[in-house]
Amino acid sequence: MKNKKKLFLGLTVFLLVLSLTFLNVCQKAPSSQLQFEISFPQSVHQEDITGRVFVCISKTNEEDPRLQAGSWRSSVPFYGKDVKDLQPGKKAVIDENTLGYPPESLKEIPEGDYYVQGLLHIYTQFNRADGHTIWAPKDHWEGQQFNRSPGNLYSETKKVHLDPQKGYQIELNLDKKIPPVEVPEDTQWVKRIKIKSELLSKFWGHPMHLGATILLPKGYKENPDAHYPVHYRQGHFSLRAPYGFRTEKPEEENRWAQRGYEFYKEWTSDDFPRMFIITFQHPCPYFDDSYAVNSKNCGPYGDALLTELIPYLEENFRIISKPYARVLSGGSTGGWESLALQVFHPDFFGGAWSFCPDPIDFRYYILTNIYEEENAFFKNSDG
Repeated sequence: MKNKKKLFLGLTVFLLVLSLTFLNVCQKAPSSQLQFEISFPQSVHQEDITGRVFVCISKTNEEDPRLQAGSWRSSVPFYGKDVKDLQPGKKAVIDENTLGYPPESLKEIPEGDYYVQGLLHIYTQFNRADGHTIWAPKDHWEGQQFNRSPGNLYSETKKVHLDPQKGYQIELNLDKKIPPVEVPEDTQWVKRIKIKSELLSKFWGHPMHLGATILLPKGYKENPDAHYPVHYRQGHFSLRAPYGFRTEKPEEENRWAQRGYEFYKEWTSDDFPRMFIITFQHPCPYFDDSYAVNSKNCGPYGDALLTELIPYLEENFRIISKPYARVLSGGSTGGWESLALQVFHPDFFGGAWSFCPDPIDFRYYILTNIYEEENAFFKNSDG
């Protein structure tokens, strides 16, 4: 009998210690997770989606948080993760373990009131001619801007209070779809074309397109027998008129708009040289432009520009089809592209003016000579 009492007493003490330990662990554990639950209804998209889901967090509501995310100049915090075959009504969860910027984790978002918005960037399956099958975002003539890409789903902006200490669980319903791009209408001076590229469509296993924005010379309509040289202006994707050309004087104080108007006055003056100025549109699934050359990763963009797009332009506009009449220019990425087109095709173009180009080799890639330096993370110095 005494042994039973001792056994009972020992078991009671053990259970009491175990309970206190468990209570202490519970007190130290987070009271709640930090998470956003994101889903879309069948009414807005009936099929499964493979892509990338985002939550964007802003202190202001002057414009949608999604439109404030991802800028290289400044960005609101946003967090994303890949999703595969996400079904309508099913939830994708973004939590404190989901990487983002800035800062890196939801745990670092200070307590306060915020405006939040969900976004789903839809990917396309490409069965490429080189045997690779990939999922990537197809450009819809927006220049690979994930937060503006037509067809992508997004939610209403929701005002919430976020407290990383107490935790939160916020649902975002992606019941809206980004509409197609509104391409500016043609004018007396500016024309736009878009053609399917057979070369690129074959490589990507999916319809791919090239485009151009054409600034016509003064007197083009009035002189139907005249032919003109062409200045190919290289740069990132844009549907704007070359050099910001605009015929109306801007009312707002905007130096770029003012420059565009000043250019119009020069372009239409009596002594300005008569020529075409043309910008290309050649976005790829990786970036807003292809860098205008052939590559194993992007495909035969160089061949497509020279054998499909430029011949189309020369056939449909009165462009002189001679090397001396084709000149190139561009800055930054456009500087690299204009130089590359001239170097790779010296008999096709008559000259290039390349300004501040991206590195043309890797001897001084940003700050690093990757041929000689042991690393690319810090610059060696004797000081």
